[in-house]
Amino acid sequence: TKQVNQFFRRFNNEEDRCGNRYYPGDSLYRDNAFRKVYLKMLFDQESSFIQNSQKEEFIADVSNVDNPVFLDFHGNDWFAELATTFKYYRKKENLILFLQLEQERLGHKWVITNVYFDQFLKNFNKGDKEEINKKFLHPMSHELDFMNIHKVFDNPRYAEYYASNTYKPDYRTLLFYEVKQGNMSFEDIGPLKFHFFQVDGWYFEVSYINRAGGNSGWLITKLYTISEKEKKALIQFYLPE
Repeated sequence: TKQVNQFFRRFNNEEDRCGNRYYPGDSLYRDNAFRKVYLKMLFDQESSFIQNSQKEEFIADVSNVDNPVFLDFHGNDWFAELATTFKYYRKKENLILFLQLEQERLGHKWVITNVYFDQFLKNFNKGDKEEINKKFLHPMSHELDFMNIHKVFDNPRYAEYYASNTYKPDYRTLLFYEVKQGNMSFEDIGPLKFHFFQVDGWYFEVSYINRAGGNSGWLITKLYTISEKEKKALIQFYLPE
C-alpha cells in the first residue's frame, strides 16, 4: 500500500492486490469474504502493539455482514500527525502538527488543527495547584477600579491563572504569531502517521513501514479498544474547541 488513498480502498475492498479498482456494481466491490482476507494484510505483522485476538475481533466488527464499517476519506474522525523541525530563536526545535481534511466549496483541503511544541506547553501550564489558589482577583476588585489588575502581569509565568476556568491556549495562534514575528521559521518535515476514530469502539494508527516483502507501506501499526468518552477526549486533543 504505497499511497494513503490506496489504504482506504483496500480497507474497504474497493481495489484488488494489483491496484485495479472495483466500482459500485462490480461483483467484488466491498465483497465481505475478500475483504476479510484483505484486512489481515493491512496490519503490520511485526507490531508489538497488536494482539492477534484484538486483530480478529476488529476484523469481525468492521466486516460484520449486517453492519459493515467502511472508512470514509472525506469523513471526519481521522487526523494526520506530521513531525516537523523549526528554527525557534535560532535553535532547532521539534514540533508536531495535527491536520484534518476540511471541505472547501466543492473540494477539500488539509488544515492545521493543533500544534504540539514543548516550549509552548511550558509557557501555558496550570499545573501548580498551590499557585492556582493564590492567583485570583478579589470579587470586590471592581470597587477599587481594578487597581489590583497589575497582579496579573507582575509575574508573566502565572498570567493565565487569572483567566476563566474554560481558558485554553490556542497553540496554532502562537505558532502563526511567532512565524509572523520572524522568531520561528520552518526547516523540514519528519515522519508522518494517521490516527483513525471512524470505527466505533476502536482507535487505530496507520504508519508507513519501509521494509522488504509484501507486508510494507501504509499499515495499521497500533490498535486499541476505546470507550466513547475516551474517543471524545482523544479527538479533542487533535481538534481542540
